Amino acid sequence: MNNRISKNLLLGVGMLATAATAFEAPASDIMPLNVKSIAVFGDSPYGLNPTDNLQVLATPAFIDSINADTDVSLVLHVGDIHSGKSYCTEDYDRTVFGLWNDPVKGFFDPLVYTPGDNEWTDCHKTGEGGGKYNAGTALIDYTDTGTQVEYANGDPIANLDLVRSIFFAKPGHTLGDSKRVLSQAQVPTIHASDRNYVENVMWMQSRVLFVTLNIPGGSNNDNDIWYGTPTISQAQTNETVERTAADQRWIDYAFLAAKVLGAKAVVIQEQADMWDLDGKPSTHIAEYKKSFIDKIAVKTKAFGKPVLLINGDSHIYRSDNPLVLNAACVIESGSLDKPCTDDAYTIQSTNLPFNAYNVPNFHRLVVHGSTLPFEWLKLSINPNANSPGTANAFGPFSWERKIQPL
Repeated sequence: MNNRISKNLLLGVGMLATAATAFEAPASDIMPLNVKSIAVFGDSPYGLNPTDNLQVLATPAFIDSINADTDVSLVLHVGDIHSGKSYCTEDYDRTVFGLWNDPVKGFFDPLVYTPGDNEWTDCHKTGEGGGKYNAGTALIDYTDTGTQVEYANGDPIANLDLVRSIFFAKPGHTLGDSKRVLSQAQVPTIHASDRNYVENVMWMQSRVLFVTLNIPGGSNNDNDIWYGTPTISQAQTNETVERTAADQRWIDYAFLAAKVLGAKAVVIQEQADMWDLDGKPSTHIAEYKKSFIDKIAVKTKAFGKPVLLINGDSHIYRSDNPLVLNAACVIESGSLDKPCTDDAYTIQSTNLPFNAYNVPNFHRLVVHGSTLPFEWLKLSINPNANSPGTANAFGPFSWERKIQPL
């Protein structure tokens, strides 16, 4: 056995040894074995402009509605804590953090959050206060309707660091009711930069392995050129390469852990809708395919048990399997968008080279977001169930949409 393979195996064993402390006692600490339900939401709170705080003001009542459901024992947020028309500021990030973690009015249960594009990769855009970046300044002035607003540097990397400093200040701990999970920052690795990805976590509960990945949406894996310059910067290239490699290794670790620990299913939580063209050419999602979809498809097929992927980003509730041709697809009624007409499998097939996916043990859910009324998805797990797949069930999972009355 060569030294590289031997070293990687030792690292894998070390990771699982570390995982034992995060998967054994803390698993029961997060939720009991017989899970009640999980509340999933994302792309919230949003605003129509930098001063629109209607959804922020409505968030405490939304939190109350989740807290009031005694079935819920865990909350997941799939990213985007503000819209693409709101500024990236430290004050705003801390406002959301405060709402979620208020000791009296915040979430009673553990909250696992993964960052979205709007809170970091898109901060360079003019709609989020960017576009006037000066590399020599830490803070920039932006004038809107005659009012000068000082906001955090529009640099995406600086904003990801800001998000980490606020929402991930305690590596390996959830928000809300703080409980332990395993962070990529805590895992022994030959890739020192992996330890930057404190936002990537995994945990085991109810015989299901959960893993989160920092995959920002709407930008073909952060390939929208920062500040609209003619060519991509070395800083942006480095960001994408480093994060993508870390995510890919985290996927490998997750499926290794699921196999070794005897998980009955895997849940992947990330922000990007990796099949959403968003009215653009098929190249708009080509990097998602190359970097993540191919790997997830291969790993899922080899795992041979149910794998559920949950994302936000495109804002319209959707239940489908984009890794099987002509699989059933369900979206929310009344939607002006028609994502089921644009079959996700067919969209992906236009990105050459195309892999003829056929992964029936995969399912994907897109949570509703961005608009009022607020909505969350009530996801339940029965480790003894194995649904072949319906509009509201798959493997050990079942779910229902919960729409908060206006």
